Amino acid sequence: MSKSTFIKINFTKCTMLLLLILGSKAIAQSNENAVLADNLKWSERTARTILNKYPKAYQIDGTEKPKWDYKMGLVLSAFEKLYQKTNDKKYFDYIKEYADEMIDAEGNIKKYDLKEYNIDCANPGKLLFSLYDATKDKRYLKVIQELRTQLETQPRTASGGFWHKQIYSNQMWIDGLYMAEPFYTEYTVKYENGKALDDVAKQFELVQNHLVDKKTGLVFQAWDESKEIAWANPETGTSPTIWGRGIGWYMMALTETLEFYPKAHPKYKVLTGYLNQIAKSAVEHKSTAGLWYQVADKPDLKDNYVESSSSGMIIYALAKGANKGYLPSNYKKIAQKSFDAYIKEFVKKDEKGEVTISNVSSNVGLGGKPFRDGTNEYYIKSKAKDSSSPALAAFLLSAIELNK
Repeated sequence: MSKSTFIKINFTKCTMLLLLILGSKAIAQSNENAVLADNLKWSERTARTILNKYPKAYQIDGTEKPKWDYKMGLVLSAFEKLYQKTNDKKYFDYIKEYADEMIDAEGNIKKYDLKEYNIDCANPGKLLFSLYDATKDKRYLKVIQELRTQLETQPRTASGGFWHKQIYSNQMWIDGLYMAEPFYTEYTVKYENGKALDDVAKQFELVQNHLVDKKTGLVFQAWDESKEIAWANPETGTSPTIWGRGIGWYMMALTETLEFYPKAHPKYKVLTGYLNQIAKSAVEHKSTAGLWYQVADKPDLKDNYVESSSSGMIIYALAKGANKGYLPSNYKKIAQKSFDAYIKEFVKKDEKGEVTISNVSSNVGLGGKPFRDGTNEYYIKSKAKDSSSPALAAFLLSAIELNK
């Protein structure tokens, strides 16, 4: 080969490579600047917003490094339901990419420590049932089994309720029911012939007996059975505040557990009864527009505000409960009216057609250092955000359920 021919070939290769690079950049730029179609349903508009904002699911809520986290489990469970509805593979791929980012070649969750006994870690495990069914990748099954082992050995209160974390001794938190019970139910039905179904029901029974406020029928965020922690009511052991999102977590826990709970099991009617009770109480405490407050039972409290994640979660649970027959059909109409109010109050579209959701409660907790006392004032002063994961996921889920 002559020197001039060699130079010519290499020049051509370089030119082609440059064109490929420029072309890929142009595609990326055009995707970034692409305007979402006006006729998109709210569900897909919200999902596309999330995909554009967080190209990798571990980045949700601005997370900088890959993390096995309940927030990703919440959002991606909504993507799973959207994939089942639309059969659009990009939603499935988004879930799978997250799982593969977090699970190594040997089937271990990166940076997961079972001994922390963090019940939140069970939540992303829900995603792996469908992934395993679709791929038969044994790494997914290994993780599912490890999370089941965590629940098997999870510390419990004296009456049998799961501690929220190892560091929160004797405490059940209301969001823990959402984190663990749908996963626990699906696992025991699929792989254990339902042997743990009574234990699943026991967790909800403890909530009904100890976390439900007798005056309002709503749920407190947490309960310390020992009554030793400073935030606990000395008589009941409950935390001081009825948090709107806590109601949402509990209602979603019931509806998503019932999806896998066998109707023939004697506890099925008990669980549907709990859902009907909390649904009735929640509807009695909505605003005149049909939304829910940060401190749910005190709408007139100074600086209290209607809050988007709780409202979205409750709308979703009401709609799903009615669609599945767990709740009377009239709850669907209530959910539809509240959904319309939700859009008016919280949802804006930008110039690209992407969604912003306002008034999302920041993540609040109890105890720890500095000590979080769980008062009404603490919840109200916790700064509200735009478009964090609980509201995006809840709006997406409610839009799917209402076919909006």
